[in-house]
Amino acid sequence: MIRIVLPYHLRNLARVDGEVQIEVEGDLTLRAVLDALEAEYPMLRGAIREHGNGQRRAFLRYFACGRDFSHDAPDMPLPDAVATGEEPIIVLGAIAGG
Repeated sequence: MIRIVLPYHLRNLARVDGEVQIEVEGDLTLRAVLDALEAEYPMLRGAIREHGNGQRRAFLRYFACGRDFSHDAPDMPLPDAVATGEEPIIVLGAIAGG
């Protein structure tokens, strides 16, 4: 099981409390994880990635194992600690303002 930590507004949209756990088929990449997450929670489609091109939505970042994966290729393999469920993927909402 892959563990995902969502920010409050996305947990509220998906109607979940705490971490989300999903099964991912095939290679463990950020794209595969987000595809599985959106398949399990269709209400998140368009809230994490843009509908048309699948790009990361502005003001959202992806972290795992203390590393920012937000600007990496979506098909790059994720760390083994994520695959074993030892570490979660964290979707973090950026804070903007002045």
